[in-house]
Amino acid sequence: MLRVLVLDNRDSFVYNLVQLLREAPNCRFDVVRGDAIPWGNLSDYQGILLSPGPGLPSEACGQMELIQAAAATHSILGVCLGHQALAEFFGGRLRRIEHPFHGHDSRIRLTEPDEPFWKGVPNDAVVGRYHSWVVEDTDLPDCLIPTAWSDDDGVLMAMRHKLLPHYGVQFHPESIISDCGERLIRNWLDIATQIRKT
Repeated sequence: MLRVLVLDNRDSFVYNLVQLLREAPNCRFDVVRGDAIPWGNLSDYQGILLSPGPGLPSEACGQMELIQAAAATHSILGVCLGHQALAEFFGGRLRRIEHPFHGHDSRIRLTEPDEPFWKGVPNDAVVGRYHSWVVEDTDLPDCLIPTAWSDDDGVLMAMRHKLLPHYGVQFHPESIISDCGERLIRNWLDIATQIRKT
């Protein structure tokens, strides 16, 4: 049984993400706020899911500290704010976009369609975007590999760590707009399960 710790960054979407975990087989999860992270029991979990949330990654209680504590031992999936947090943690930068998105649909273009995280996801999948910041792709650190871009405005939509089992998506897999959300969550859970076995 895979166990996932969900960091609730105080976003209204978090329980939509949780529902995708609930529907996945052989997955148990706990949802905590940043001021209630079970620091002494992180080894009970194999996956860490960083939820969307308002503001900037550094403003989210406990988020950067959780990445620091789990980076070498857990698989981490960052969604929207969580994606941005992973980028900043590993040396990336953010930039504010001129026109924030709220419920915007974009098609994505995969750069690594054979990567296990994207298994079963079409190269022109539609995703839902809700954000006013993006990861700056012009000087992305070497350890972060772009894996998807938006077709309409060329924004970095997803990345993975070069060596560690960490993934970030700028879009919201749990949004009704996204047509690949359930598949992506299942793929990430499969990756985390395989890591647990090694």
